[in-house]
Amino acid sequence: MKILLLSLLLLPLAVFAHEDHDHGDPAEAAEAYPLETCVISGAKLDSMGGPYIHQHEGTEVRFCCRGCLPRFNRDPAKYLKLIEDASEEAPKPSQD
Repeated sequence: MKILLLSLLLLPLAVFAHEDHDHGDPAEAAEAYPLETCVISGAKLDSMGGPYIHQHEGTEVRFCCRGCLPRFNRDPAKYLKLIEDASEEAPKPSQD
């Protein structure tokens, strides 16, 4: 009975932790994302053990931690603009 109860309590945590993360090639994803810092806090994306990755209407947004997500959700357009601006400023790979 205790194992069943514990399993029921932990299952939502496992699903919750899995839902927003991209499981593609980390090296490829790191190259494609234009920022090295959190759009909310300004902290390095790996400052809390790796970035928290969120998909917002098809756009990847990376935070230093999950705690930054509520602030992002209050004004997503503001932060998506920062990511878009950084993408435009990033040097484009040459096609030699």
